[in-house]
Amino acid sequence: MLLKKKIIIISTLLLLVTMSFLGGQAYAKYVASVRGQGVAEVATWSFKVNDQKEQVETINLASTCDNETLIDNKIAPGTSGTFNIKVDGTGSDVGIDYNISFTNEQNKPTNLKYIYEDGTYNSITEIQDKLSGTINANDSNKVKIIPIKWEWKYETGERDEVASNDKIDTQNAESISNYTFDVVVTGTQVKPQE
Repeated sequence: MLLKKKIIIISTLLLLVTMSFLGGQAYAKYVASVRGQGVAEVATWSFKVNDQKEQVETINLASTCDNETLIDNKIAPGTSGTFNIKVDGTGSDVGIDYNISFTNEQNKPTNLKYIYEDGTYNSITEIQDKLSGTINANDSNKVKIIPIKWEWKYETGERDEVASNDKIDTQNAESISNYTFDVVVTGTQVKPQE
């Protein structure tokens, strides 16, 4: 009887193990794994000056005036002209703060003047504080053209000043061969508002 009892207990245990295995399979929960990705598009940056991305070609004042009395595209008293600085943010997805500055101005003829908006200036560096602005990200036109006029009058000053200014112009012509300045245009991304 003891043997019969052991057989019944072992059979019952085997039956329970088998049932728990089969029953466990029937009551298993459904599990699924779904994968995805985090995505963020990076805003495009585009900033050009006079249609260039890295270096602007030389601004030659003589090429901005049309005067047939001059030889070899040189400037002299009686000449004037206008040059444009074109700041272009077309294609940029962010706003751009731009700033135009002039440095290293050397050998400027004394009586050569610059005109910007309604002011007249003795040096090109005097107008650089007025040459900054913003191209907003949602502006429909992202091109800004900044015209800068220059003139070297044939006779400078009032009646009694003309003779002394003519003498200065003559001295400048004898001592200056090249008038130069550097143009630096900086574009910086506008900080997004929080």
